[in-house]
Amino acid sequence: MICTAPLILVVDHPMNIEYINSNENAMKKFSEDGIPTKQSPHELSESSDVIITMLPSSSHVLEVYNGPNGLLGSGGRLGPWLYIDSSTVDPQTSRKISMDISRCHLKENKGYAEKPMILDAPVSGGVPAAEAGKLTFMVGGPEEAYIAAKPLFFSMGKNAIYCGGAGNGSAAKICNNMAMAISMLGVSEAFALGQNLGIKAGTLTDIFNCSSARCWSSDTYNPVPGVMAGVPSSRNYDGGFTSKLMAKDLDLAMVSASGVGFKCLMGSEALEIFRKLCEDGCQFKDFSCAFRHYYAGKDEK
Repeated sequence: MICTAPLILVVDHPMNIEYINSNENAMKKFSEDGIPTKQSPHELSESSDVIITMLPSSSHVLEVYNGPNGLLGSGGRLGPWLYIDSSTVDPQTSRKISMDISRCHLKENKGYAEKPMILDAPVSGGVPAAEAGKLTFMVGGPEEAYIAAKPLFFSMGKNAIYCGGAGNGSAAKICNNMAMAISMLGVSEAFALGQNLGIKAGTLTDIFNCSSARCWSSDTYNPVPGVMAGVPSSRNYDGGFTSKLMAKDLDLAMVSASGVGFKCLMGSEALEIFRKLCEDGCQFKDFSCAFRHYYAGKDEK
């Protein structure tokens, strides 16, 4: 099961699901649907075998796991044997939580697990893929935990890719989103240039999609209003992946790059563009709105 509300915590306990969310309306909805809810992460962990978290930021992850009523607040003796964090956070946060859990023990022998483990498993695909059960999971952590968790991943998505040790799933996600941002900006800039040179965006799309410029931003998520149906550009850039979230993910990438002494020139420029879009009131518009609101591109007639 996957949910898109902020601050979610989903629990799989053999055949049962329990749920906690800081949004009271979301909690009420799930309770009315017959899904048990809890008041704190600690309370939730007392009755769970596997816990899946998906949270907005690194600070939320640290609070949910290590806070006063957090998942790890049992004096180092934990009930769940597996934690899966599907938040998009920096690799350092994922590795810190993994190290904290490695110091803990199970309250009771599970038979199938000797110690508690955690996987960082952020997702790609957005709301449409979540609703359709077609998410892609990028997974870091112990390989034996990944193998054990594969049925869970494939109950929620269509792909699960093992990326290596703790934090590598988070690293893969921020690299993926940085590439996605740069690609969208490059395609948007090219479409806007083409319009200024007298070429229709629809014509350029046909060219891109059968030549070397073909990419997801042109053939699946086209940013030009009027070129493609069913994407955010076709509905005034509402829905989809917001510019605010893209700026957040690019900031994570830049902080991580700085931590290892790597310069991301295009990533840094992309971050500045999405920050500018947010400052200009487009923070809740899909990130493909850069075509209209940064490059001043025109709708296709």
